[in-house]
Amino acid sequence: MKALKSFPLWNHLFTILMVITAIFLGWQLYTLNVLPTNIQTPVLLAITLICITVILVKIEFKQSKNVSMGALVVSILLTVMFGTGSYYLYRTNGTLASITAIKNTNDNNISLIVLKDSSINSLEDLAGKKVGVLKNIDKGGTEKALEQIQKEMPVEFEQVELDSVPQEAMALYSGAVDAVILNEAYRTNVIELEDYADFSEKTRVVFQAHFKTSATNEALAVSDVTTKPYNILISGNDTYGDVGELSRSDVNMVVTVNPMTSTVLLTSIPRDSYVPVDCGDAYACAEGQLDKITHTGINGITSTKRTVEKLLDIDINYTFRVNFSSVTNIVDSLGGIDIEVPEGQAVETFYADSTLEGVTEGWNHLDGERALSFARERYAYIDGDNQRVRNQQMVLKAIFDKATSPEIIVNYTSLLNALESAFDTTLSQDEITNFIKYQIQAMPGWKFETYQVSGEGSTLFCPSLGQEAYVTVLNQDTVALAHDKIQAVLDGKDADEITEPQPQETETNLYQQDLSGAGGYDESAYYSEYPEYYDESQWETTVT
Repeated sequence: MKALKSFPLWNHLFTILMVITAIFLGWQLYTLNVLPTNIQTPVLLAITLICITVILVKIEFKQSKNVSMGALVVSILLTVMFGTGSYYLYRTNGTLASITAIKNTNDNNISLIVLKDSSINSLEDLAGKKVGVLKNIDKGGTEKALEQIQKEMPVEFEQVELDSVPQEAMALYSGAVDAVILNEAYRTNVIELEDYADFSEKTRVVFQAHFKTSATNEALAVSDVTTKPYNILISGNDTYGDVGELSRSDVNMVVTVNPMTSTVLLTSIPRDSYVPVDCGDAYACAEGQLDKITHTGINGITSTKRTVEKLLDIDINYTFRVNFSSVTNIVDSLGGIDIEVPEGQAVETFYADSTLEGVTEGWNHLDGERALSFARERYAYIDGDNQRVRNQQMVLKAIFDKATSPEIIVNYTSLLNALESAFDTTLSQDEITNFIKYQIQAMPGWKFETYQVSGEGSTLFCPSLGQEAYVTVLNQDTVALAHDKIQAVLDGKDADEITEPQPQETETNLYQQDLSGAGGYDESAYYSEYPEYYDESQWETTVT
């Protein structure tokens, strides 16, 4: 009897909730604006008509217990459905706002590092000790760290100036210094050296200085991403965690999109490519000098973008910056990806992570960690870094295929969670939603084409390291061909039809000289141009 008396109250309550959630759902659909008008209008109209129909049935048959009970159940179900839909749309809106928020700063982390068994446990313990600092590399970062150390704990210690990052590691290992100050962006440069592969295991961080530097990475936006062609630079940092932390750019890929021809061209540049560097926003960088392109990531994505633009003679319209965590989280959120390994490219165990199962010829289903290791693998292949960039292209295409398949509905929540911190981009929220709307309406059958510039290995001086290192001196014919293929796709043509570089009038510089010799590069010209890097002066000592 009591339940019957309270029935009208519940009926009214869920009618109100149904209307509120319907309005909220309609508003979220309208503000997110991912549905084409010819779909969005009928959807909004259907939501309105359903709510009106339920309300009219409740009024017309309020005396019928069975009909009223049925209408109550329907209103409860609709409330749950509308509420759930509103929640997902709200989350989607928030995720898009997060990844498209313009970030005008770069994160810098400079560490005071000691050996694991060192007696130095705090800044106070630095008194009277020897601390290694880099003489010419990252001077700004070193100065910031020294300032923060003195602010935190005024202490007097001896500074030992060193010429290169490997020299810092050597001085610390040998006991020539008690501690070193090192930008965390350079840590991977150290552990890649055979003698210091255990650097992270043998050392610990006593203090870390954090500061931000300005970043002016802005989009060269096209008027309409659904009708105009454009270039996107994907820069992949070799770090886990915060994608905004400065580190080497181990993936450098230009994605050329022409929505009118439904063509996507992936053009990869090997990480060790020896190119003239544009410093971008960096205040401590060897502007215009030759270095590995991977080291431009230490200066920030603006440096990488401008370096690639000058190398390929193209404009980059947008950038995507990702890191190791981005790949693993996105792939796992999609439920894994499927890649087809060509004959002869099977890998029993990844050198990048020997704990993981490799890949076999044919189709392989990869989770996040295996996808990352596959994209990083180079030592298992005769073709080394060239095969690695091909693997990276395969992984990117597999992610795109999975993300645009109907299966995305099942993994939508986990994908949203992964995307929130997976990358940052200069594409605007409106541009992303317009592209999604275009994908839903046009359902284009995207054609993927791939290309990679290539060259020969050599050992040359890298300013960011302060010493010689392995580099890839690019074959300028492949650079010119990359430019022509990108331009072809932008012009609505097929990149695969471009097989020979077209003659171009370009200004000859040191980098382009003497590619006809045995080594493909005039090293003596570079040495004479930058003799200061080969002055074997002794380490200098000052007292702070």
